Amino acid sequence: MANNALQISDRLASLSNAGETLPFRQAPHNLEAEQALLGAILVNNESMDRVSGFLDPQHFYDPLHQQIFEVAAKLIHAGKQATPITLRTFFENAEPISPTLTVPQYLGTLAGSATSIINAEDYGRTIYDLATRRALIIIGEDLVNNAYDSPVDLTPRHQIEEAEGRLYGLAEQRKYGAGFLGFGDALTTAIEMAAAAYERDGHLSGLSTGLTDLDSKMGGLQSSDLIILAGRPSMGKTALATNLAYNIAKAYKAEQQPDGSMKTIDGAVVGFFSLEMSAEQLATRILSEQSEIGSEKIRRGMITEQEFRKLVEVSQEMSRIPLYIDQTGGISIAQLAARARKLKRQKGLGLLVVDYLQLLSGSSKRSDNRVQEITEITTGLKALAKELAVPIIALSQLSRQVEQREDKRPQLSDLRESGSIEQDADVVMFVFREEYYVERLKPSEGTAEFAEWMTKMQQVSGKAEVIIGKQRHGPVGTVELSFESHLTRFGNLARDYQAVQHGGH
Repeated sequence: MANNALQISDRLASLSNAGETLPFRQAPHNLEAEQALLGAILVNNESMDRVSGFLDPQHFYDPLHQQIFEVAAKLIHAGKQATPITLRTFFENAEPISPTLTVPQYLGTLAGSATSIINAEDYGRTIYDLATRRALIIIGEDLVNNAYDSPVDLTPRHQIEEAEGRLYGLAEQRKYGAGFLGFGDALTTAIEMAAAAYERDGHLSGLSTGLTDLDSKMGGLQSSDLIILAGRPSMGKTALATNLAYNIAKAYKAEQQPDGSMKTIDGAVVGFFSLEMSAEQLATRILSEQSEIGSEKIRRGMITEQEFRKLVEVSQEMSRIPLYIDQTGGISIAQLAARARKLKRQKGLGLLVVDYLQLLSGSSKRSDNRVQEITEITTGLKALAKELAVPIIALSQLSRQVEQREDKRPQLSDLRESGSIEQDADVVMFVFREEYYVERLKPSEGTAEFAEWMTKMQQVSGKAEVIIGKQRHGPVGTVELSFESHLTRFGNLARDYQAVQHGGH
C-alpha cells in the first residue's frame, strides 16, 4: 500500500511540475452553431418550434446565448414577436461584449448572419449533444472528487448508485420528449395492440401467465400495470409469483429487427427481486416444479439416479431462460428502480416481480411513519411500471384480521398498512387456499366430525383460488387453480372438476 501511495504522489508531482506544458482542455462547445440557431430564431420565430421540444437555455455554452434564448422563448410562448428590436429593451443595460460591441448591436449581427430555418433543428441537436457531453464531464469529475474526498457516511455503494442514477437520467433525456401525440397515432397504436393480441395464442393483449383461466379473466399481464399479489403466510404468494415469472420467461421469443434491435414476439425477459428468499432457494423451487421432484428431496439429496439425471436435464434447459434474480435484501425503492433500469438497458425487460413490498424501504432514514413509507413505495413502483412500460407484480402481506373471520377469504380492506396499495394498483389479486385452514381443524379419528372433515378435505385438497379484488381494465371475480404443495406449483384446474362444481351450484 505504501508503494502505491508513493507512486501516486510521484505521478501527481510530475504532473504539477509539467503543468505549464499540459494542453488546456476546453469543455466541448460550438459557438458558431449557437449563433446560427439564435439568428434563425430572431429572423423567423417558427424556428423555435423545431427546437423547443428538446432544447433548454442551460444547453447553451455561452451565458449570454442562454439569456437570449430564454428571453426569446418567453416572448414567443407569450404570443409576441422575438426580433432584435423587441429583445433590445431586455438588454439595454447589459454589459458590452467588447468596447466596440453592445448586446443590442450583437442581436442585430446574429439576425444579419442567420442560417435558414431548415438547418435550425440540426443546429439545435448539435448544441444539445455538446451540452450532454459537458454534463458527462461534470458527472465524471464529481465521481472522481467524491471518491477522493468522500465523507464518512457516504459509502462507495451509495456513490455508485448516485452515479448510475445521474447517468441514467442523462441517457433518458436524449428522448427529447415526444410532446402531444395525435389521436390518429394513438388509434394506430391501439389497433396494432389489438392485431398483436389477435395473432397471439389465446388472443391476449398482455403477457400470458401460462394459466389459462387467469389469462382469460385478465387478458394477460398488461404493460405499465402495477399488479399487487397479496395473501396471508403459507397461502403460496411466492410460489404463484415464481410460477408466473418462470412461465413468462420460458415462453420468451424475440426476433432481430433491421435496425439491430430485438423485438419480443412472445413471453418476456423477467427481473425478480427476491428480498426474502435467496436466489438458490428460488432456483430450487423452480427446479422442483419443473422436474416434478419435491424440493425437500432435492435439498436433502434423497433422490434416485434417474431423478438426478432428470434434474440435470431440466437445469440445462432452465439455464437458457431469461430470468434474472436480485437477492439483495432491504433495498430502497430508489435502488430497486436504478437496478431495474439497468437490466432494461442491458438485457431488455418485459416483467418485474418484487417479493415482497413490505421488505422495501423508502428514501427517508426515519421509519417511524410506515404508512407514508408504503405510500412512497407503491407510488414509486407504479411510476416505474409506466417509465419502463412493463407490468410489475409486487407481493404484499395481509393483516391478521383475516384470521378473525369465519370466511378467511381476503378482501381489499385487509391490505396492510396503507390504502395507497389499493389506490396505486391497477390490479389487486389475493391467493387463497382453503385446504390450509381445513387441514388445521382436523378432529380426532373415528368421530362423526372426522368423517365430515375428510369429506371437506377431499373437496378443497389440491385446489387454490386467485381472487381478483380490483382490476382497472376488466372484471373482478375468482379464478380457481390447482395447487401441488410438494412441488409448490400452481396449474390450470381440470375442466371436469369445474363442470361438476358449476353443475353443483
